[in-house]
Amino acid sequence: MASAVSLLLSSPCPLRRAAPSLLSPPAPRLRLPLLGPAPAAATALLTRRPHGLLAPPPRANNDNSDAVGAPDRLVAAVAYLYPFLDGAHHGRFLVAQYPVFNALLSPLGPAARLFHSSPLTPFLLFITLYFAVVRNQQAFSRFVRFNAMQAVALDVLLIVPDLLAQSFAPSGGGIGLDIFTSLENTVFLFLLVSLVYGGGACLLGITPRLPIVADAAERQVM
Repeated sequence: MASAVSLLLSSPCPLRRAAPSLLSPPAPRLRLPLLGPAPAAATALLTRRPHGLLAPPPRANNDNSDAVGAPDRLVAAVAYLYPFLDGAHHGRFLVAQYPVFNALLSPLGPAARLFHSSPLTPFLLFITLYFAVVRNQQAFSRFVRFNAMQAVALDVLLIVPDLLAQSFAPSGGGIGLDIFTSLENTVFLFLLVSLVYGGGACLLGITPRLPIVADAAERQVM
């Protein structure tokens, strides 16, 4: 660049007179204002395109009734009978106080008699649900395995109220009996709501998510 400038400065007079007219036009082309619109347009284009490309996909609907077959719905709904039958004894105070529950639960009488026909029946059902259903990815869909795992988790949670009932059951009346009765009624109502909600949702082909046990069941069927 320095040699070119020296060459131009050392040129004869005719060249020096023509230099301003020859060198003046390129000056505007070197100015940045001529390049201003192009980056602005490119920037606007880049800011608009990722917005459309990176837009989050619509959230999946929990209602997958079209994808779940009738056999899967029935098996998943029946699985919720297991924790309810295993913990139905917690409702003895509520059934005695409100006979309407006795009438509502009377259709489950044959299933309850079969469930309690042997001391090994609850344990065998637990093993069957967990190993033959939850862990059997080839034979059962994820819908069935998830609901079966929720039923198993509910039954595992019954260990806590069963231990409390055996250890701290009041022998007489008073406030201790009232607290114990309230706890027993709460456990029974929770199992009843889980049966109605879980079984009903499964029959409709909707995946129910029960409190406390849904996350644990999700991790087991991944």
